[in-house]
Amino acid sequence: MLPQIFNLLSQLPDPGEHENFQTLFESSAVRIKRIVSDEHSSPPDFWYDQPHDEWVMLVQGEAVLEFAGGERQLLLRGDSLCIPAHCRHRVGGTGPHTVWLAVHMLNGETT
Repeated sequence: MLPQIFNLLSQLPDPGEHENFQTLFESSAVRIKRIVSDEHSSPPDFWYDQPHDEWVMLVQGEAVLEFAGGERQLLLRGDSLCIPAHCRHRVGGTGPHTVWLAVHMLNGETT
């Protein structure tokens, strides 16, 4: 039996109040998620502070990531970056129909 094909850009959820997170693969070492954003941003004064490295790629759309030091990073379709563990960051905003691919390096942790 062949593995099932999944297209990151198919079956996108309808826009809603919150971003949509879908785990595509998970093991003890890595978690891969599709994130769909539609003109979303993190709540005021909210910061992600993750205990593991995260690599993100913007598959479609555009987004701005903000970092605790005041830096802002514009991401366009195809852009990627690695966010080190405990690098405080937040989503400053996204465009409509924005799709991310996020890879979390778990180092044996589970959630």
